[in-house]
Amino acid sequence: MAPPAQAHRSPSPSQPSGKGEVSDLKSQLRQLAGSRAPGIDDSKRELFKKVISYMTIGIDVSAVFGEMVMCSATSDIVLKKMCYLYVGNYAKVNPDLALLTINFLQRDCKDEDPMIRGLALRSLCSLRVANLVEYLVGPLGLGLKDNNSYVRTVAVVGVLKLYHISAPTCIDADFPPTLKHLMLNDPDPQVVANCLSALQEIWSLEASTSEEASREREALISKPVIYYLLNRIKEFSEWAQCLVLELVAKYVPLDSNEIFDIMNLLEDRLQHANGAVVLATIKVFLHLTLSMTDVHQQVYERIKAPLLTLVSSGSPEQSYAVLSHLHILVMRAPFIFASDYKHFYCQYNEPSYVKKLKLEMLTAVANESNTYEIVTELCEYAANVDIPIARESIRAVGKIALQQYDVNAIVDRLLQFLEMEKDYVTAEALVLVKDLLRKYPQWSHDCIAVVGSISSQNVQEPKAKAALIWMLGEYSQDMQDAPYILESLTENWEEEPSAEVRLHLLTAVMKCFFKRPPETQKVLGAALAAGLADFHQDVHDRALFYYRLLQYNVSVAERVVNPPKQAVSVFADTQSSEIKDRIFDEFNSLSVVYQKPSYMFTDKDYRGPFEFSDELGNLSIAAESADNVVPAQGVEANDKDLLLSTSEKEEIRGPTFNGSGYSAPLYDSSAASVQSELAIISSTSAGSAPSSSLAIDDLLGLGLSAAPAPEPALVPPSLKLNSKAILDPGTFQQKWRQLPISLSQEFSLSPQGVAALTTPQALLRHMQGHSIHCIASGGHSPNFKFFFFAQKAEETSKFLVECIINTSSAKAQVKIKADDQNTSQAFSDVFQSALSKFSV
Repeated sequence: MAPPAQAHRSPSPSQPSGKGEVSDLKSQLRQLAGSRAPGIDDSKRELFKKVISYMTIGIDVSAVFGEMVMCSATSDIVLKKMCYLYVGNYAKVNPDLALLTINFLQRDCKDEDPMIRGLALRSLCSLRVANLVEYLVGPLGLGLKDNNSYVRTVAVVGVLKLYHISAPTCIDADFPPTLKHLMLNDPDPQVVANCLSALQEIWSLEASTSEEASREREALISKPVIYYLLNRIKEFSEWAQCLVLELVAKYVPLDSNEIFDIMNLLEDRLQHANGAVVLATIKVFLHLTLSMTDVHQQVYERIKAPLLTLVSSGSPEQSYAVLSHLHILVMRAPFIFASDYKHFYCQYNEPSYVKKLKLEMLTAVANESNTYEIVTELCEYAANVDIPIARESIRAVGKIALQQYDVNAIVDRLLQFLEMEKDYVTAEALVLVKDLLRKYPQWSHDCIAVVGSISSQNVQEPKAKAALIWMLGEYSQDMQDAPYILESLTENWEEEPSAEVRLHLLTAVMKCFFKRPPETQKVLGAALAAGLADFHQDVHDRALFYYRLLQYNVSVAERVVNPPKQAVSVFADTQSSEIKDRIFDEFNSLSVVYQKPSYMFTDKDYRGPFEFSDELGNLSIAAESADNVVPAQGVEANDKDLLLSTSEKEEIRGPTFNGSGYSAPLYDSSAASVQSELAIISSTSAGSAPSSSLAIDDLLGLGLSAAPAPEPALVPPSLKLNSKAILDPGTFQQKWRQLPISLSQEFSLSPQGVAALTTPQALLRHMQGHSIHCIASGGHSPNFKFFFFAQKAEETSKFLVECIINTSSAKAQVKIKADDQNTSQAFSDVFQSALSKFSV
């Protein structure tokens, strides 16, 4: 029968004509179900194809389930496959329909054709309906004993599916012992591999509750099993070889003879064409020889050639995976790969992620014999059109300079970078020159001569500008214009967006003051005043700290801020040795590609839960990653030690450590709000201000300002909230859709609150202290988004809040929805009060 003409259209789930077409298909299938006419299978194929195509594009064709089952009574394998695909799809959604398929699938499991037996058994196990497991045991038992290897292969996987549907049924049927027998005796390698995979998974899951399963799991790593699998490894497929090699890597040999026997047996696997097999073999070699230092080094020499061959062949993605494993080996033993440094030169057509990894490896293998060639090559990359790679190449030159003793030529190259008329090259070179001077102070004369010619107006990147300012302060006695450059930077204080730069500027001006006081006196006063009025808490605290030091004793301040410097011998590594060892233990896994241990990207507690809907922006209540923090907010560890705590800031309103009050300077252009925090003059302390304080203020050109009268305390809001309120995300979403917006307002944040809001978690803890709980949060500076909820005390009435904060404008856009609209304004007052107290 010819298919209807309308079936040639491309229907979609939204087309109403789909129902009519399904009805037509149903009637045509019913006509063909009992027919035995010649060519009937071809007609069935056309109709089956239409059913599958409709199912694929989303049209519900479950109505033809019975007809499809009736038409499956055929020996045509293609029809069988399409019918099994259809049945497997709808059986999961509608378990009741799955009952209709049991009889014909069980019948097909006894078919004469082994292909049909295997397909039927696979489909039967794929139904995954809990109340049908009793029908699986018999066919699986027969399948495991089938004469055809394909049916046994399918049956082994079916046992694993049965275990995941109903573990007790699988264990009670004694399937695991049967799999173990097959693994050790079956002639087909694929059956053996499937048995090994299934047993590993079953016994690993059972080991937590069963001692017997735990013993069986350990027995898989016993000498007889390992040797049996190794002797048959050449018969296995590439996937099965990797499975066996992963098991062998866990085996602990009794003596060195066993180690050498295993390595000799696997020697030819290093020449395998498949990269996964090679990496799995390398993992075995490395883990077996960890306790044998000399042999372990010889293993590195042996695996070097296969790895370098794999890197140069295959797609960029495959090369990157192999290169990542080679990278971790290079980092552990760079001297072994030092003579092969040319293999790590970048090719023009390689993607940037491959080039970046190669640059790290070039840095690692550099030594006295190859440094000149490597640095010459890296300098060529500095002119690369790919700016990120050009930056990485300059950083690589700097890293090599920091780890070598003979740095004459490298310093000259870095100074040449400073003379290139490219902003990003100059920026990277400045950062590296700063680090170079920290380790090799003897090069200061040559470096400062070049750095002094660079205009600060041409340096815009925060890290580069901070490096330039550091050199201006550290070597101000050698740079004639240093005080005047610092003065121009201080004059543009409010235009500088980076807190990191402002922090460095404060310290540099202090250092310059101790070396060239007459020229820096005025600019120090301006810098301290600007710092004290700064909205960023770290900058404010450091300026206040420097002021207190100067007020107490200038000599002490000089010893604290500008002590004699010692050369830095070793710079801190970004990864601890423990993490590197953990990654090495997980060799031949994603951990090596990601360059982090598996728990960092699989452990839910570590990466945080993923919260709920698209409507709420897929926000997360997990901890923000370090990458989300604005770089400008970063402060070096030694600088953080100088910052004052909150309790110390409160102490400035009372007597100082010398027993009398003092007055901190005020910035002329600052708002009056900062005066209440900075001015310490009161009726009890104004007359007792020490002469040293007045002298410092006069010396730095700072005037005293009387503090304004304190603002009256806000009356606490009358609305009481439940501190233990609970609301699940689903209910929040439902309420948020249903309730109208009661209030939409804009609040202002205090400068201290803006400075403290580097990650959402800081605000969450604060608001929870005011009985306002967060259901979801996300974003990073300058934009943060929060969803809060609260509950009235002793009532069920809930308040829902959407709060969007922009730290650049110090504004919060707030939308409030409430079960009780009459209390929205009272809750708004509570919310505003809590928000205004953040970090105050």
